[in-house]
Amino acid sequence: MIQKKDFSPTVKKLKDVPMDHIDNTSQFESYLKTRTFTKLYDEMLWGEGPCYVPHKDMLVWSDIPNNRMLKLINNKVSEFRNPSNFCNGNTLDIEENLISCSHGGRCIYRTKDYVNTTTLVNSYQGKKLNSPNDVVVKKDGTIWFTDPPYGILSDYEGYPGEQKYGGCYVFRYNPISKKLDVVLEDMDRPNGIAFSQDEKKIYIADTGEDIKHLYVYDLDEGGNLINKKLIYDFKPWFSDGFRSDKDGNIWTSAGKGIKCFNPEGEIIGQILVPELVSNLEFGGKEGNILYVTATSSLYSMELNQIGAKYIK
Repeated sequence: MIQKKDFSPTVKKLKDVPMDHIDNTSQFESYLKTRTFTKLYDEMLWGEGPCYVPHKDMLVWSDIPNNRMLKLINNKVSEFRNPSNFCNGNTLDIEENLISCSHGGRCIYRTKDYVNTTTLVNSYQGKKLNSPNDVVVKKDGTIWFTDPPYGILSDYEGYPGEQKYGGCYVFRYNPISKKLDVVLEDMDRPNGIAFSQDEKKIYIADTGEDIKHLYVYDLDEGGNLINKKLIYDFKPWFSDGFRSDKDGNIWTSAGKGIKCFNPEGEIIGQILVPELVSNLEFGGKEGNILYVTATSSLYSMELNQIGAKYIK
């Protein structure tokens, strides 16, 4: 049950703002089996980080202010971990271990067998990380994550603290060599992060006070980010979390809705959601269930499209 008494200032500020109108393309319309979301759960303060685990047919996600993680199995919701140390974003590594961003631990966790949790990385050059926010794993096993300070600004999503290394970076961590590299250091508040389906591009959101942008970068042969391109300015909304589908389209949270962009960065459609959206995930045995965390609720929708991780 919800323990804290209020929603965040961001939710209160934006909950009554009307959404912009987008004309869906025929391509986007072909992805929709229905226009109605099914509400699966509604007892969170701010849900984030949905991650579908294929071999368990399980969805795991975070309820950050309530310091817990939840799971959906056989259409039933229960607690996955409580307390969670204020975990936020979640993904799977190449062995289907759960990789989680912890605000409270200021670290990246790995959970093997969905029982045993260890800390992979919690510092940069001997200084604490801020509060890792979102994470993605490349097919080579490297873990890429964003590190804004949201979890140390107050006790709402973590523990109050100070920024130690002097920035808000995007990192790449190699769990084999234990090497941590900075791949981007010029964003105000790096947030959501995802690769394109072929891993030739990486999408990263910046959600600073006056910056609500989604960017895409090409990856060169050395894994460096080049050719920065602005995809969309979401103000007053923000692009918090996103996933690629099998055709390279990016589906992203966008206020009280989800926007979809094709590989060329052109918007092709929008689905409205009853609440302010944080994140989304492709799941289900066929990969065509769109799970959405939106403020207090978890929603699902069946699509005529599958996520990138279901490409054989």
